[in-house]
Amino acid sequence: MSIGHQHPICCQLRHLLSDYLDGELEAALCAEIEAHLAGCPDCQVLVDTVRKTIILYRSQALAELPTDVKDRLYQVLNLPPAKLKP
Repeated sequence: MSIGHQHPICCQLRHLLSDYLDGELEAALCAEIEAHLAGCPDCQVLVDTVRKTIILYRSQALAELPTDVKDRLYQVLNLPPAKLKP
């Protein structure tokens, strides 16, 4: 994606990307975004890359954090200790 690409709808797309990919935008706004995507290779690459990243992430098994890492994370975030599963 070119660094200087600053078309107003490109900026709007970046702000709405998550909602767009989750299907949470109004149909009219989706149509506007899709019309823009048809003519903007930079935004096409952005949307395709994020979509593929989400698919890859969702296809992976969730790894359990080691107890010491989890304890340190909770301490840094100032959260009560995680409850152990029975």
